[in-house]
Amino acid sequence: MRPTPQAPEQHARPSTDFADKLARSRALLNASVTDFSPLKQASSLGAEDVVITHLINALRLDIPVFVLDTGALHHETLALLERTQAHSGASIEVYRPEHSAVIQWVRDHGQDAIYRSIDARKACCEVRKLEPLRRALQGQRAWVTGLRREQSSNRGAVEMIDKSELTTHGRIKLNPLAEWNWGDVWHYIATEGVDYNPLHDQFFPSIGCAPCTRAISLGEDFRAGRWWWEDEAAKECGLHATHVPNQNSEKAPA
Repeated sequence: MRPTPQAPEQHARPSTDFADKLARSRALLNASVTDFSPLKQASSLGAEDVVITHLINALRLDIPVFVLDTGALHHETLALLERTQAHSGASIEVYRPEHSAVIQWVRDHGQDAIYRSIDARKACCEVRKLEPLRRALQGQRAWVTGLRREQSSNRGAVEMIDKSELTTHGRIKLNPLAEWNWGDVWHYIATEGVDYNPLHDQFFPSIGCAPCTRAISLGEDFRAGRWWWEDEAAKECGLHATHVPNQNSEKAPA
């Protein structure tokens, strides 16, 4: 049974200019269909991403949504994926890693290798996340993500329209919630009745693969629960690095 909701009551405190932020987010998504198609939303099914999917559905936009099922997701995330597939007006695509590559990686390194070195953890991300990501984004002019400036120091300069991938992939990254704070995200979820991952009620602000994610304590950084055994500067899987090599040699950017 789903636990008594806590996250909305704890966090739903919109900023004074929330209405303006929401209007800019809607405007960006509306314009993206004309200006940047074909494009897709990348969803981890976290709080930011369910807000964006809800906006896409509410605006009736032709923006498919894709989820990377790494084979190591929390069961709560997989259950939310099923509910989203059942009720979303937008197409929900699921990309999974090549099974043979996962088995080979486990055979060579063992499932606990991610805890022994950053290189091993990033190699796991490459197999489980980055290779499926490349397939998901093949042929796309843009992708929509839930990055926000408040999430971490590494993301403090996130722009709503990010052109940093143009030279490497010919692709625009759109971040419609870049200027939102955590209270804005939960205000939208609460007021619109958006379905969300119940792990958020258990103090998981950032939710990834089960072996790589833990709850955080009061006062910790938003992403402190991701790869918590690593140095703070290393806490990206590769999906959102500031620089990504060409597609033939792409290594861990998250």
